[in-house]
Amino acid sequence: MKKLIQLLSVAGLSLGLLAACGTGNSDAAESGASNNNNNNGNENEVEELETLVIGASNIPHAEILEFVQPLLEEAGVTIDIKPFSDYILPNRGLDAGELDANYFQHVPYLESQIAEHGYDFVNVGGVHIEPIGVYSQEYSSLDELPDGAEIIMSDSTSDHGRILMMLEDYGLITLAEGAGIGATEDDIVDNPRNFQFRANVEAALLPRAYLNGEGDAVLINSNFALDADLNPMEDAIALESADQDNPYVNVLVVNSGDEDDVRIVKLLEVLQSEEVRNFILEQYSGAVVPAE
Repeated sequence: MKKLIQLLSVAGLSLGLLAACGTGNSDAAESGASNNNNNNGNENEVEELETLVIGASNIPHAEILEFVQPLLEEAGVTIDIKPFSDYILPNRGLDAGELDANYFQHVPYLESQIAEHGYDFVNVGGVHIEPIGVYSQEYSSLDELPDGAEIIMSDSTSDHGRILMMLEDYGLITLAEGAGIGATEDDIVDNPRNFQFRANVEAALLPRAYLNGEGDAVLINSNFALDADLNPMEDAIALESADQDNPYVNVLVVNSGDEDDVRIVKLLEVLQSEEVRNFILEQYSGAVVPAE
């Protein structure tokens, strides 16, 4: 992006010099023609730089970006969507400069990755929330879960507090006062049904664990459920609340210094538009919820 700014600055300076010299100066005109010919070789490079390369999870993030593509093109912004099926590579790619932005992660995960890896990232704005669902091959409600039930959840520690707070909201466990989104199993002060928690499954593989009949209940992020052709509104036996107090909003992320790029600003504006809100509501029927 810095290279683009430099190219545009040079082009602007050349035009200013031509105007100052006047069109009657043949030497200046010839010089300008020569400069234009030299710049023709860089046209492809400029066009490539002007296209935003965005890393995104397959569902719903890449689908939402595909929906906004024509809306952005009307505003002169083009995007190249790079789908990812994991939570590690999109941040690595952004940090390495292979991506201009990514759109796949919620705020607590972003903050944990910044703390762990020292990424110099900026959250430029929230787009949607994906409620976590409880799935079970054997039981049709949380009340049916037996004493000692095995509860499988993601190995991503940034989701553990979220899941435990959800189970507390349903009255299944009690957490220590003030545990909040950073809660761990050690913060459980009351577990009357002696649930056993298993947290060694990668988030993207949770649907497979459920479909293979592992555990008594599996908690799956909606994006991975949708990617596995599960319908959270129909297949889950319980869903996390998606009210606007939910801190797990999925956000658009860029490298520090790029947050004011006019293309990023326009992208966020479109992602937060009424058209996109309506698309999310109609496309996902509550499995994905627009952020305020």
